[in-house]
Amino acid sequence: MQTWLWLPPLAAFGISLVCSMVGVSGAFLLMPLQMSLFGFASPAASATNLVYNLVALPGAMLRFAREGRLMLSMALLIAAGCAPGVLAGAWLRTHHLAERAAFEPFVAAVLAWVAWRLWLDVRHGGGPPTAGRVHDGVLDRRALRFDYGGQTHVQPILPLLGLSFLVGVVGTAYGIGGGALIAPLLVALYRLPIHAIAGATLTATWITSALGLGAYAVLPAPAQVATTPDWALGVAFGVGGLAGASLGARLQRRMPGRALKGLMAVIVTALAAFYAWPG
Repeated sequence: MQTWLWLPPLAAFGISLVCSMVGVSGAFLLMPLQMSLFGFASPAASATNLVYNLVALPGAMLRFAREGRLMLSMALLIAAGCAPGVLAGAWLRTHHLAERAAFEPFVAAVLAWVAWRLWLDVRHGGGPPTAGRVHDGVLDRRALRFDYGGQTHVQPILPLLGLSFLVGVVGTAYGIGGGALIAPLLVALYRLPIHAIAGATLTATWITSALGLGAYAVLPAPAQVATTPDWALGVAFGVGGLAGASLGARLQRRMPGRALKGLMAVIVTALAAFYAWPG
């Protein structure tokens, strides 16, 4: 791809700054950007997004860990559920969603679904900012229990693994690593506090992005279907994303969750409408 050197880092900085506050890498917004500005819609674009995740997320993960808000047990459960779906998602993208005409409705459907989940959560409120630490949970055969903000939260394991598998399929096909899907689900379905789970969902996204990039590398693809990421573009996105996500993780504890998710819902709804429009 050929573009101005400053554009990918700047765009990724702004996107990751906002998205990291709600436990999302921002890769799901970079895909429409690649399609619209660069005309880059092949499976290689999804792989490029995964490169962005690998470069951009460690700073935010480190910040959440330093503040005691990275729940490793939840991150590993999400990654374990996503792992089987990664191969299926890479195969789906390379064999059935390789052409832009087939991929745009898929993009619109994913964005509309994410927007719906975000609007549901905005409707129920996001809670005030909080500076509490997450006390990593007690894990048994049925549920993960953790304490945050003076309350005990319970997340059933089997539903979490099932949801993670589905977002592993869609997240790898779309090139978002799954975090953009699992975070709204956990908040909307189980009323888990976004300030508590953001570190876990970003960490799981990083793990599944590494798995997804490996899947794109080893799975056979149809002739003339490009699956190799644009490493220069992915790293350029990642450099800006690294700065933005680190700052977003730092600012998140001071921001009301409802306001952040409302902003995200507006952006995602607009993008879904754009890609659903005929032609």
